[in-house]
Amino acid sequence: MVTRIILTGGPGAGKTTLLETLAGLGYACSEEVSRRLIREEVAVKSDCLPWKNLACFAGKCLGEMEKDHHRATGLTFFDRGIPDIVAYLVAGGQPVAAACREALARCEYHPEVWIAPPWEAIYQQDDERWQTFPEAVRLYEHISETYLSLGFRLRELPLSSPEERAGIILQALGITAIPAAGSRNRPDS
Repeated sequence: MVTRIILTGGPGAGKTTLLETLAGLGYACSEEVSRRLIREEVAVKSDCLPWKNLACFAGKCLGEMEKDHHRATGLTFFDRGIPDIVAYLVAGGQPVAAACREALARCEYHPEVWIAPPWEAIYQQDDERWQTFPEAVRLYEHISETYLSLGFRLRELPLSSPEERAGIILQALGITAIPAAGSRNRPDS
């Protein structure tokens, strides 16, 4: 069984910490591509950054997200999915490239998407998260609208600990066991 579960939301809402918690429990996880790409592009002094050239950056993210999607061999949690690229392009007033629509058709995700709402108490800007909190809220709204328009069902996460959030997701998915040692993909069926 291949099940790709998306964790999404605006910047700084606790997705990465939640993903780290799920990974710590032994589940396969795919890190957020955009944060890694921002670090790489900054290191080589590239202009292919979301605040300089969103279309270029979205194209790079798309390629990497598609690779991550196809590498998944079982239950895998993703820090963002391809629909997030669409949302960021729309929020930035950019056209959504045909390649993005084609990738959406090729890459299947679980129909329920877990979305972390804006959470000002934990929000922090950093080298990869340049948005202000109001901008993060606006991105959250675009992300919500995009996923709904693509037919996904959104399940909003509470403002709670990563352990509680992980438990809520696993329970909703019917997963009652932690993967066995050495196996990262053992959900209960």
